Amino acid sequence: MAKITEIKEKKATTATATKTRTTTSLLSSGLIAITWGLLFFFLGSYLITESWTWGYRGKWTNINNYIPRKQLIFTDAELLQYDGSDPTKPIYLAIDGDVYDVSQGAGWYGKGGSYHHFAGKDAARAYVTGCFEDHLTHDVRGLSENELKGIDHWKKFYDKSHKYHKVGRVLHDPIPEDAPIPKPCKAAVGQKP
Repeated sequence: MAKITEIKEKKATTATATKTRTTTSLLSSGLIAITWGLLFFFLGSYLITESWTWGYRGKWTNINNYIPRKQLIFTDAELLQYDGSDPTKPIYLAIDGDVYDVSQGAGWYGKGGSYHHFAGKDAARAYVTGCFEDHLTHDVRGLSENELKGIDHWKKFYDKSHKYHKVGRVLHDPIPEDAPIPKPCKAAVGQKP
């Protein structure tokens, strides 16, 4: 009787060991298959589109979006220091209170660049009016609903950019109640079709 029990225990042990090996083998085979699949996916992407992400260039491909940072708080005077005139400092711009690092676009936003007038300040109004001389202000009073939607569009542009990332907020001094609404600009740059 002891021999029969011994044989049953050996069979049970052998069956358990075989089952464990099969489970381990399936798990490792699955991991190897997933690894090869990912390798071919990204390698194929690079060979076909010259990009590891099949040509996607949005917010999720910007490494700065994954680095946790403390959001900076600026005054208007502090933000002005980051206008691109000092090459040792980053270039920041603000739109509707949100501050973005646009240093990767230094050719456009740096000194002498075609969008340098946006650097170092919150010029939300100029984004939608096209007046780059008189409307470089955060004052959005008197703008139409479509123009306010335009500001939101530009904020989304910077939020979803693969080059630029949000670094903080600018705290503006309150606009006095008796301050006049900026006058419409006659020399505004027209919208592209």
